[in-house]
Amino acid sequence: MMEMKAHLRWPQTLFRLIRNSFTKIKTKSSLGFSLVELLVVVAIIGILSAVGVVSYSGYVSGAKQKSAQNVMQQISLAQTEEYSNSGGYYTQDDGSCTPTSSTSDNIETTLFGGGDQIPKDMGYEICIASTGSSNFIIIAQEIKSSKACQLTLSRNGNFTRGDDC
Repeated sequence: MMEMKAHLRWPQTLFRLIRNSFTKIKTKSSLGFSLVELLVVVAIIGILSAVGVVSYSGYVSGAKQKSAQNVMQQISLAQTEEYSNSGGYYTQDDGSCTPTSSTSDNIETTLFGGGDQIPKDMGYEICIASTGSSNFIIIAQEIKSSKACQLTLSRNGNFTRGDDC
């Protein structure tokens, strides 16, 4: 009988030994993180956020550029309708024009009947220049202080991008 009780105590003793060793580890690790560990985590988060910001700004500028190209296509279609109605294309200047908010507003008023076809938050201003008796180009320029992207669309549908795009 004594032999059985000793046999039953052995697993209990082993269990207590293991439980006590884990308890000691828990109290040791509950002291917190070291300064080096915290600095490493902060550095990793900083690197990831820097990469994320650069990628995000690239996506935003690409989306604005696509939006400007879509508006330029709409203007080109409206020009076709203008030619059908009046026998000529709507232009704002001979040769080359400088896109401003007033030229964009004039395009909206004349070709689209005052609709809000050129959104202000698109980041581009647009003008239409005459390049001959029955030819035109649509110029969209990014609203920036320096290195503004310039897009052009010819009457036959060819897009060109400036060097700063």
